[in-house]
Amino acid sequence: MNTGIKKCIDISDKAALNNYLSKLQPGTIPQWGTLTPLKLLEHLVVTVEYSNGKKQTVCSLSIEGAEKRKQYMIYTDAEIPMGIKTPKKEDDIPAAVFTDLSHAIAALNIELDTFEKYFAIEGATAVHPGFGELNYKEWQVFHGKHFTHHLKQFGLLV
Repeated sequence: MNTGIKKCIDISDKAALNNYLSKLQPGTIPQWGTLTPLKLLEHLVVTVEYSNGKKQTVCSLSIEGAEKRKQYMIYTDAEIPMGIKTPKKEDDIPAAVFTDLSHAIAALNIELDTFEKYFAIEGATAVHPGFGELNYKEWQVFHGKHFTHHLKQFGLLV
């Protein structure tokens, strides 16, 4: 599934992903929003946990509404816009879980490995809170766009 975005992260290319993440420093100021680098990584960990079976959520939209949003975000070249407000769940950005960036990056890598194992089961899906049921390819596209969005937020991608 090619999204057509010039520079979209491929979450399965861990070497490239970790190269970008290694440039994140504790004092890096985001170009928009209020996330700190550590909170960003914690947010990404939680998001991947929704796609790898560790956390479950429900989609609060109608089936038609979720499908319309999914078609737009997953099946077009649309990027996640700067400053987008998403409905927050109390555990979306947890209280400090990791003591430093290196531990958070290691945890993110573990969750991405779990994502691959979870979807090794034929027909596996996981619920996205705004798009409903997503399969492996759809989650790959979403994560690629989501990671790209946040790497741009911290000036790691242009």
